[in-house]
Amino acid sequence: MSHTETDARADRAPGGVGDSAPRPDGTLKVTGEFAYSSDLFLEGMLWGATLRSPHPSAWIRSIDVGPALAMPGVYAVLTHEDVPGAKHYGLDAADQPVLAIDQVRYQGEPVAIVAADHPETARRAAAAIAVRYEVREPVTDARRAAFDPACPPVHPGGNLVRRQPVLTGAGRDSGPGMRLGTGLGTGLGTGPDAAEVVVTGEYEVGMQDQAPLGPESGLAVPADDGGVDLYVATQWLHVDQAQIAPCLGLPAEKVRLTLAGVGGAFGAREDLSMQIHACLLALRTGRPVKFVYGREESFLGHVHRHPAWMRYEHGATRDGRLVYVRAEIVLDGGAYRSSSGAVVANAASLGVGPYEVPNVDIDARVVYTNNPPCGAMRGFGAVQACYAYESQMDRLAEACGLDPVEIRVRNAVSQGSALATGQVIDSPAPLAAMLRELAAMPLPPPGPADDLRGLPGGVAQTTHGEGVRRGVGYGVGIKNICYSEGFDDHSTARVRVELLGGEPHALVHTAAAEVGQGLLTIQTQIARTELGVRRVTVVPADTGVGSAGSTSASRQSYMTGGAVKAACEAVRARLDALRAASPGASLAELLERHGPVEETREFHHRPTVPMDPVTGQGSSHVQLALCVHRAVVDVDVELGLVKVVELAAVQDVGRALNPLALEGQIHGGSAQGLGLALMEEIQVRDGVVRNPSFTDYLIPTILDVPPMRLSILENPDPHAPYGLRGAGEPPTLSSTPAIAAAVRAATGLPLTRVPIRPEDIALAGAAAQAARS
Repeated sequence: MSHTETDARADRAPGGVGDSAPRPDGTLKVTGEFAYSSDLFLEGMLWGATLRSPHPSAWIRSIDVGPALAMPGVYAVLTHEDVPGAKHYGLDAADQPVLAIDQVRYQGEPVAIVAADHPETARRAAAAIAVRYEVREPVTDARRAAFDPACPPVHPGGNLVRRQPVLTGAGRDSGPGMRLGTGLGTGLGTGPDAAEVVVTGEYEVGMQDQAPLGPESGLAVPADDGGVDLYVATQWLHVDQAQIAPCLGLPAEKVRLTLAGVGGAFGAREDLSMQIHACLLALRTGRPVKFVYGREESFLGHVHRHPAWMRYEHGATRDGRLVYVRAEIVLDGGAYRSSSGAVVANAASLGVGPYEVPNVDIDARVVYTNNPPCGAMRGFGAVQACYAYESQMDRLAEACGLDPVEIRVRNAVSQGSALATGQVIDSPAPLAAMLRELAAMPLPPPGPADDLRGLPGGVAQTTHGEGVRRGVGYGVGIKNICYSEGFDDHSTARVRVELLGGEPHALVHTAAAEVGQGLLTIQTQIARTELGVRRVTVVPADTGVGSAGSTSASRQSYMTGGAVKAACEAVRARLDALRAASPGASLAELLERHGPVEETREFHHRPTVPMDPVTGQGSSHVQLALCVHRAVVDVDVELGLVKVVELAAVQDVGRALNPLALEGQIHGGSAQGLGLALMEEIQVRDGVVRNPSFTDYLIPTILDVPPMRLSILENPDPHAPYGLRGAGEPPTLSSTPAIAAAVRAATGLPLTRVPIRPEDIALAGAAAQAARS
């Protein structure tokens, strides 16, 4: 369907595709009336609580639940011995115990669960369970886990989760694992020996938390058929069901899931948390059981962003044309696999960024440690690599005497370019034009010296402008959209048009999780556009309809949007046939005569292939998206305080289905990138989390997030529904290196680790000054 036809249909039904239609859940959320999963309640329900290991690594020698069972108000206490089915589960591989069996592999691992008539009773009963541990030395250094043969294995098969090379050009000729800084000469005119300028750097990314405001929570209700109904905040109902049912010893059809109100996700709800535990207790007691994690338990109870150590070497000609990139990437996957295999694949496949590089040698791995488990978070492996390769591009620009924008323009990919994996970009990719547009945007003026709110430290009176330096930095990111490497992450939609109150009404039913991104709105907009009806209701998501896949990978507008569009088109085709048989009849008259019209459709994206395990070659991604950022910062170089003055961004979204919601996604992604750049990090020492609270884990507030200048480009992707391009993740990539580059520009310090702490600036600056004097 052409855009002209689509727009015409949208005009007949206001609030369709392309409009900034209001969110159906927006008013309730703003007024505080929206029901989140933590608000669920049933008369007679019990409360669940979890006993977690205080140790990152230990043998379990005995568990005594007697003291907990003896407490009044306690209905059940369960350990691994009470799990009736499979004792392990996992997103990618079943390597995680439902409840610890003979050992614990991270601090916070669930050991036992309790159901009681009051949440405080449940917590006290969990604390009364006596567990005798034999503590072991934890494995906490990811590089040791990756490279030291003497390192103890966290799992019997060893510590390597996945190793993924990417080799092209001379890198492919020489094979994987070439050591950085060696073997530069190959005798090839286009090989690494053609490089006239070489820059090398080591970079680190800390462990970021998704920090959703809504804690893990849900309500399990035992059913008359021996099954269970679970109301839960999650990102993927059907994959939860597929993991829960075997552990309960039940067929999937007896484990029914309904999406409850979700208070943010960002990847934290891809893995299971309390789901199996609530169902076990509900089935054991015959009563509904509710879990709500506190904030500290939430930090222990979900996965985080993978910390990364990366070493990069870039070689270029004197005029800044890239000749080769070599990189070594080590990701810390923590105690269990989760989605680590896919995360490292992203880091590897996108590891040189959106640049044309003839010779590439990337060696990426992710390993097990006894640190907290890591998995999905917005950006999914591409964030870590982006920080490193963009830092390198700035170093290379300086070494070549070029502007940081110009060196990126000279090496930018475009439609028809090949990535390091050999995949050809077959849709618009106007990166050079995006960079030029960004650079041309006006810079913000200097802040007023008499307004402390605009200075680092704000109204705390830390400075009145003395010691404050301004810096400007740029960042570019490329992110894959939808699932990759041959995974068919299809989506299903059921659409029904019926007469309700004398007016045509569309019902849209999918299992897609609305986690705050605005998917409910998009579904209603598509139905209005395709069916020309005004009234649209999105049925609560559940497992009563086919899978919609995960709300992750910036994929739901593409995949579930595509499914809703396909189902609507099938309904419209039937309605058109009825119209042909009854010329002049209105839609209401047709429905009154013939009854409701309903169709269900699956939507599949184009096929992809796994990356070659040796060379990394292959068209592994469905779609690619670009975002570029410019950051302007003021830095108090004496105290190390940073004020982000402005973020500017240019992003190509293919087509904006809801412009206002789209702007919100870019703002939100940029804010999370700001957090990673300057403040957000889970502090882990010897495997123990030191800051599991929003008092000590800092996230950007309204005072930290600056004004944003946006340019949203619409160059449709011919392979995607409506030409759209997933938009939620790309700004998270490019904002972090842009801010870090701006801080480097203001301070003159190398700053190779994020988040950048005040002491990184103040202490390094003082040391440099002392050395000069």
